[in-house]
Amino acid sequence: MNLEDGQTVDSTYEADPATLSIGDGSLPEGFEKHLLGMAAGETKAVVVPPEEAFGQPNPANIQRFKKEQFAQTGELEIGMMMSFKDAGDNELPGMISEINGDVVMVDFNHPLAGKPLNFKVDVIAVEDANGGH
Repeated sequence: MNLEDGQTVDSTYEADPATLSIGDGSLPEGFEKHLLGMAAGETKAVVVPPEEAFGQPNPANIQRFKKEQFAQTGELEIGMMMSFKDAGDNELPGMISEINGDVVMVDFNHPLAGKPLNFKVDVIAVEDANGGH
């Protein structure tokens, strides 16, 4: 998977092939729909728009924190990824997007939100849900 500028975001071409079950949540539905109906040996390349991948960035997902809340973190840098806990005590990744005096802005949008993705797949094998071909 590449960005429009050619930067590789993720690839299994240099490693063992990836396996997935359609609907298992390992890929966004917008990616899966391009896999439906493909057969073993088939190759497909598509551009997946943000709406079918990781969505558009939501300004409400950028939160303001006081720098003092990061006292135990050490030196903060723009682009640094950190783990936060939401109200339900679930892990939530956020990226420091701005540091302005005593204010730290953290972006909780997916890093690929708003980006069209060039997605290429080579299907090696297809099995039904019961393990048959």
